[in-house]
Amino acid sequence: MNQLDRTIRLLTGFGLLALVFGLPQSAFANIKLPSLVGDNMVVQHHAKVRIWGWADPGENVSVTMAKKSARTQADSKGKWEVQIGPFQPGGPHEMKIAGKNTIVVKNILVGEVWVASGQSNMEWQLRNSAHGAEEIAAANTPEIRLFTVKKATSLDTRDDVAGKWVLCSPDTAGDFSAVAYFFGKELHQATKVPVGLIHSSWGGTPAEAWTSRSALAAVPEFHSLVEALDKSAASLPSALRDYQAALAEWERKNYLQDPGNRGAELGYAKPDHNESEWKTMRLPQAWETAGLSIDGAVWFRKTIEVPAGWAGKDLSLSLGAIDDFDTTYFNGGQVGTTGTETPNYWMAPRKYVVPGHLVRAGRNVIAVRVFDHYGDGGFTGPASDMWIGPVNSASVSLVGDWVYKVEFAAEPVKVDYSTQPVAPTGSRNPNSPTVLYNAMLAPLTSYSIRGVIWYQGESNAGRARQYRTLFPCMIRDWRAAWKEGDFPFLFVQLANYQAPRAEPSESGWAELREAQLMTLKVPETGMAVIIDIGEERDIHPKNKKDVGHRLALWALANTYGQKLEYSGPMYERFTVEGDKIRVRFSHAAGLTTKGEAALEGFAIAGADGKFVWAKAKIEGTDVVVWNESIRNPRAVRYGWADNPAVNLYNGAGLPASPFRTDVDGDVGPQR
Repeated sequence: MNQLDRTIRLLTGFGLLALVFGLPQSAFANIKLPSLVGDNMVVQHHAKVRIWGWADPGENVSVTMAKKSARTQADSKGKWEVQIGPFQPGGPHEMKIAGKNTIVVKNILVGEVWVASGQSNMEWQLRNSAHGAEEIAAANTPEIRLFTVKKATSLDTRDDVAGKWVLCSPDTAGDFSAVAYFFGKELHQATKVPVGLIHSSWGGTPAEAWTSRSALAAVPEFHSLVEALDKSAASLPSALRDYQAALAEWERKNYLQDPGNRGAELGYAKPDHNESEWKTMRLPQAWETAGLSIDGAVWFRKTIEVPAGWAGKDLSLSLGAIDDFDTTYFNGGQVGTTGTETPNYWMAPRKYVVPGHLVRAGRNVIAVRVFDHYGDGGFTGPASDMWIGPVNSASVSLVGDWVYKVEFAAEPVKVDYSTQPVAPTGSRNPNSPTVLYNAMLAPLTSYSIRGVIWYQGESNAGRARQYRTLFPCMIRDWRAAWKEGDFPFLFVQLANYQAPRAEPSESGWAELREAQLMTLKVPETGMAVIIDIGEERDIHPKNKKDVGHRLALWALANTYGQKLEYSGPMYERFTVEGDKIRVRFSHAAGLTTKGEAALEGFAIAGADGKFVWAKAKIEGTDVVVWNESIRNPRAVRYGWADNPAVNLYNGAGLPASPFRTDVDGDVGPQR
């Protein structure tokens, strides 16, 4: 199921998390550390490292690492913070934090630390990306480490998040954010120092959810967002009931409906069923990643050998998240099912109890019917969540090859999003202003970092003009919170998506890309253009390697000083030359097309502002554009569509950013 279009419904599943993290740190018998300060962490090199935590008010605290020390005293609320270092890249080190008690943090590396954030395309896991299996198998790189922030929402700023540092290995890499992984891998290879990645994303969320209340309140254009948040508290319960009823009806009309469990009637769950015609798929992964581009019902089976000591005992069966619904069997007996009654069903971990009377020594068969009614389908949780074993005892992994058979298949559903009910604003709605900043971003801002990579914008495409102000506001907000100056903030321009159009037309996605392009005026920002790797029918392009690579180019050139081309061609200016328009680009050395084809994607307009497709040719670092029917041209557009056909690149193989020379549709006076 597509997170962009449905995570707006996460109104119940994560509300309690906001109550767990960020509890007042007012009284501590012992020193307490935030989750970020823990075993396997990576700290920023050649900079003072901030270490903080909580203790009894007035308690003396010392921090020691690599023969350097710092001391402080907890304030009246028990909060303390020190700066220690700087340190040279390398390790491993141990850090000792001492007060009334002593904590030793182990296996610390010193290197480069980057935050990776955004919505579902940043959240997208390596295992579900193109060539993910090969990358995972070779991902034996413990110098790259990831901290994934657990999802939470809050109307108040929290002090801590849930998560832990994980070393990159074939056992863990599949769970990494794919974009963060490829970005970190390239940095590590180029700089030869450890890389720490702090990943904090939530699919389908808008930029205002990641922006602080104070930053939004300071901009008159966003006062209505803050006011709506304040007014929602009293009316939320009834508004939520109305929304859920409307949403259920909308889903019935828009999503594929399950015709019934035909596979059970055909014996697909029985342990002696003939699997000779079944195919093989490695799990966990979405079945689209494995080449099965359908909605519908698919059965999966796995044969396991049960030790004699397990026979007759209840077993815990963990399958991780399944997208969307499942019915699970063990030796033909149904042991669990998850449907619409479960909040956030498409991402809810499945954990069922297998009753002892179904368990026998030797050969046993697990069978799972998965029904996907929209978007991606299959086993989408982390590999670590797939296992079986006696209750409260050791377990064995279920990761690996399963056999599968399609019970029924339908063409991927096309959904009418224009009629989708809008969730009410509130603390449990991750799309509400400020709630993700408070719960998933603010608690990170005491941790010293090098910079940020960001992949978001799909959820703001309907308000592209507002994004011109909102996105720079969010960047300034984050920089103010970290108090580390204008650190690098690198972002991904939206990919091409949806059905191509035959004629030039207006496009909300093109306008959002333009707003992102405008954001390059903010100091120390960079933009990875991916207008050439999107997919018409999937908002989640599987090619995440090029995304990470193009972000890494900006960092390597501008943050680390390497001499390389880091951007595709960027529009600079245009001049009218008779019945043609000449467009000048920067980053245009070796300007070319891919495959020696004619230039595509240019449109031209006269004084009436009506754009028509244009011919175009490259002249050095310029492109000359014309159409014989336009005698007095006024404006040019390139790649101005949801899913444009474009092919302009520079000699480094990087694509040109879409642009328009007119101002919001006004072609203006001739220049």
